[in-house]
Amino acid sequence: MRARHQPTRPHTRVHSRRALPGSRSLVAFAAIAVAGVLVAPAGASVAGHVDRAGQHADSAAGYPAGASRPFAHPRAAPFAHAAAKTKSKPHAKKPRKPTLKGNPLRALRAYEAMQRYYYVPGSGLYAGEPFSYLWPFSQALAATVSMSNVAHLPVSLAGELRARLIGLRNYLDVNNAGAPEGVYTSTLAAFDGTVAPPAGPGGAKYYDDNDWVGIELARIYKQTHNAGALGYAQGIMAFEIAGFSSDPALACPGGIPFSNDIENVERNTVTTAPAAELAAQLYKITGNVRYLQFAEQAYNWVRACLLQPSGMYADHIRPHGVVDQTLWSYNQGTMIGAGTLLYQVTGNSGYLFQARQTAAAALAYFTPQRLGEENPFFPSVYLRNLMYLDSVTHDPPGPKLAQSYADYAWQHLRLSNDVFVAGSPASSQLLYQAAIVQIYALVSSSPSTYF
Repeated sequence: MRARHQPTRPHTRVHSRRALPGSRSLVAFAAIAVAGVLVAPAGASVAGHVDRAGQHADSAAGYPAGASRPFAHPRAAPFAHAAAKTKSKPHAKKPRKPTLKGNPLRALRAYEAMQRYYYVPGSGLYAGEPFSYLWPFSQALAATVSMSNVAHLPVSLAGELRARLIGLRNYLDVNNAGAPEGVYTSTLAAFDGTVAPPAGPGGAKYYDDNDWVGIELARIYKQTHNAGALGYAQGIMAFEIAGFSSDPALACPGGIPFSNDIENVERNTVTTAPAAELAAQLYKITGNVRYLQFAEQAYNWVRACLLQPSGMYADHIRPHGVVDQTLWSYNQGTMIGAGTLLYQVTGNSGYLFQARQTAAAALAYFTPQRLGEENPFFPSVYLRNLMYLDSVTHDPPGPKLAQSYADYAWQHLRLSNDVFVAGSPASSQLLYQAAIVQIYALVSSSPSTYF
């Protein structure tokens, strides 16, 4: 059994799908945390939503175990430090009240809570074991990038973007942390699933986690022209391209496995479709035709090997051809987004037609109840891509659905300190908080900033 600091993560993120009373209203979103509404009245301590041992109640999901442990002691964010200094000066001018309203104000409040309760000041990192895994960090990065695209914020997030890049460097591993030959399939530099040496143990590099990071780095470059962010994104792209399976002995050769651990041989929608999105982003930035070729190759492989008769995409395929037909919203979302991006960079309307087909099937299947049963991270990816498609086709369902989801979470899953809980039994996690921040930030900004 592998040591705890190098967790083995399942090839599918497994989450409880508890049966719920039939309801077609938005009350179905209560599936996220019915227990939370009952045991977490306004003002309750977030730490009360975890067991005595400090493990998240849903850690059995195992991706990874304790993906971001609850905070034992609230850690103030830079925002909170500034506010404290102002209050300590009796003659200081009162800070201007934010002029934000509605979605932007809620996005900012959720973001400030994320920073206040999960961020470790001075480190660029978030709390975990002792620091968070890359998966939740990637979503805190995405939340920061999305917030930076919200207009008229009363605070600048330029420093926060720099802090996320500083924190990200702690996961960079250029030599597989000195692991013996044969442990990992790729020796290319990329970001480990845990903080890399010397600050942490390092370990396997997860292709999907690197996809999420790369997509955000491309967004940062688009906004700031930070050459370092683009360099990191291109490094991730090299890692993804090299990870594309070419073994002819595999059933349906191609696709990207879950990690560079030599034992990981399944190839997934969640690793391959976001890689297509990143490649399309980089083609738009650099004009490098190799990125476009790979984007099309990755996208077409998912369609050829994981598209189901329902018009939606299965989770992964095993070496001998057995397909795990589990349907997750984010797998549909990333293929919707990849098709939309490919349409934009090629002008081929076939990609847009396919994206709309997937969206129609997903909208019919992923009712509010089904979305409520998933980890909030999944709908955050799905809704982002659906809204991006809608911005191209001028269809309205994405923004309406995102607004309904976010508003339900605000009304029923938010504690008095603006921390969100989810799962059953309910708990707080950086991953959940970052997902809600993203949704509110995305409905507060132009879809042209999403990729």
